[in-house]
Amino acid sequence: MATLATHPDYSLYANAFGFLRQPLAFNPQASDADVIITGVPFDMATTGRSGSRMGPGAIRQISTNLAWEGKRWPWSFTLTDKISMADCGDLVFDSGDAGQMCERLEQHATSLLELGKTLLTFGGDHFVTLPLLRAHAKKHGEMALIHFDAHTDTYDMGSQYDHGTMFYHAPNEGLIDPKHSVQIGIRTDYDNKLGFNVIDAATANDWSVEQIVENIKQTVGDRPVYLTFDIDCLDPAFAPGTGTPVCGGLTSDKALKIIRGLQGINLIGMDVVEVAPAYDHADMTALAAATIATDLLHLWASKR
Repeated sequence: MATLATHPDYSLYANAFGFLRQPLAFNPQASDADVIITGVPFDMATTGRSGSRMGPGAIRQISTNLAWEGKRWPWSFTLTDKISMADCGDLVFDSGDAGQMCERLEQHATSLLELGKTLLTFGGDHFVTLPLLRAHAKKHGEMALIHFDAHTDTYDMGSQYDHGTMFYHAPNEGLIDPKHSVQIGIRTDYDNKLGFNVIDAATANDWSVEQIVENIKQTVGDRPVYLTFDIDCLDPAFAPGTGTPVCGGLTSDKALKIIRGLQGINLIGMDVVEVAPAYDHADMTALAAATIATDLLHLWASKR
């Protein structure tokens, strides 16, 4: 089937709705797509600068710059030859109701996973990962986590809704196993009493891509893996449009090379979060997020 990107009347900026110009699926449960893309415009759990609720729209809009490419370099296949995708738009919930967002996102994800779909989700702030992990654990049991971030998000803040607490709650709920999980790019203070494997930003910047990939693969093994990418893992030079930027992060090049090197892992779900367009410049943060998401789709498709 010809896509919009290959249509002779294709226009780069016209009607840029679905991510990578993929079809819209307003009833994703009835879609025959392998991967369902969902936006979650939620930033009530943010502790820094708010605005990541606008992230899903920004990521979709800039993805038109990737959709025309066809076969994405340096992958050896065309994504749409291996998998089918549909964008179901943004999760709907009452403004200001964090509890309802959690319930609806978990229900949404659970219903799609029961149908055999794989999910790519755009935040919103990083708290959206917690209800997603709850849904994935119902199907896959305790998972390994690959977590790109400047912060461990393992803080016991005493708050039910805080984007620094997801990976404190998730192990305590039996959703993920910290001993078989890896956090990459950390460069803020933390107490690793939960036992996560941490490749801090200074180490990640000193190690080769091959060293990092080998460490990750040895840690997660053949377990089901959920991958979450907080865009502030990247240095603010590459991703200024985020709520809690921290200097000394990874380059976009290194992050993409790590993702590409993870071929062979048992990837079962993924998200990209914390893009805040109001603080962005020339859409560079949104473009980084869209590019990372596109390579995550290729990573998942590479096992098909």
